Amino acid sequence: MTGLTFHQFICRSDNYGLLLHDHKSGATAAIDAPDAAEIERQLDARGWKLTHILTTHHHGDHVEGNLPLKQRYGCNITGPKDEAAKILGIDQVVSGGDRFSWDGREVLVMDCPGHTLGHVAYYMPAEEAVFAGDTLFSLGCGRVFEGAMEQMHRSVTQFALLPPTTQLFCGHEYTQSNARFALSVEPGNTDLVNRVAEVDRLRAETKMTCPSTIGIEKATNPFLRTGSAEIRKVLGMEHANDMEVFAELRERKNSFK
Repeated sequence: MTGLTFHQFICRSDNYGLLLHDHKSGATAAIDAPDAAEIERQLDARGWKLTHILTTHHHGDHVEGNLPLKQRYGCNITGPKDEAAKILGIDQVVSGGDRFSWDGREVLVMDCPGHTLGHVAYYMPAEEAVFAGDTLFSLGCGRVFEGAMEQMHRSVTQFALLPPTTQLFCGHEYTQSNARFALSVEPGNTDLVNRVAEVDRLRAETKMTCPSTIGIEKATNPFLRTGSAEIRKVLGMEHANDMEVFAELRERKNSFK
């Protein structure tokens, strides 16, 4: 489909705010609601009215804006069924594997436990866009707070099955710090070296590094590259399975400076 505008902006300190707006119908959705005041400013500046919030998970920096925005706009809030009790103002619950329509567009719900147990992502095939929350970042992935490492591995790797042209929208501007870690485990990856140079240039100009694409991430993101011979050699895990490599990468990233 056409006619959908993606408007992305930084709020709080490093959260991404994202609005989807259909100029024909007027429908406007926020992917998560990290900062009600900033979302309202962005809406007012464009003359848009918020009709929906699509929530990926229950963490406060993704849902704090729910009730103020609902009070002002009367918007409908969709979120993960397994976290419904923790998401204020929720109207519609969804689970991995569900399909629903937003403004005539098919939305596929991806089950993404790991960062939180009920985390979901939203994929719009016709728009070639996926909204990953805090599961997959550009050049990185989320911390494992509530789930098991095996769950997070499955959650992250499913994104690699999407078409490579799919735009990846994530929850935070973490790309530059992720890039330093990625280079430490795969310094010989030319695609990664070029991506890091691009990221450094964008950040020096105070520009955003996302959206990325699934194709870019498959070529550069270590958490989608557990089969890389160089990564395995750096880790000393040449004969480990992919999940073991993923877990070691995540543990090393937790303490990386």
